Amino acid sequence: MSRIGKKPVPIPSGVEVKMDGDTVTVKGPKGQLETAILGDLVEVSIGEGEVTVVPRNNSKPARSAWGLTRSLINNMVIGVTEGFQKKLEIVGVGYRAQLQGRNLKLNLGFSHDVIYEVPEGIEVQVPQPTEIVVSGIDKQKVGQVAAEIRAWRPPEPYKGKGVRYAGEYIFRKEGKKK
Repeated sequence: MSRIGKKPVPIPSGVEVKMDGDTVTVKGPKGQLETAILGDLVEVSIGEGEVTVVPRNNSKPARSAWGLTRSLINNMVIGVTEGFQKKLEIVGVGYRAQLQGRNLKLNLGFSHDVIYEVPEGIEVQVPQPTEIVVSGIDKQKVGQVAAEIRAWRPPEPYKGKGVRYAGEYIFRKEGKKK
């Protein structure tokens, strides 16, 4: 039994959820999201102020898709009401970021500047040269953009230099002994 799948997804006021075949569409104050569900494995029903997901049979794939589908719908509801954000910190002498229109310019110790083009539906802010805030309504897209920015210079274990998530623990190694 899926503990996550059993819980109904509450629909806050101002949010509209629709089913069209195997597609769930969620519309709210921040925008609209839609996703395809595995209709042959799970059944989604929209009730009075909540969405419930039930597996069609007791097979392993149906039970796996049960919790997944519920989480995807819940993330869409949260996204169109509150949105998601990831904070990145840049650590290192001379490492910094700045916004140039829809592009993010990163100085990360390479011989050239890294220009990252921000995709549609994602908002990037640079409150300080060593801080980046990635926000949007799609949780998967926000996480993917943050991971792509971090991948340019992941934190290294000796001095901790690089791009890291806010609050991320970096395992530090001791340097060479003489």
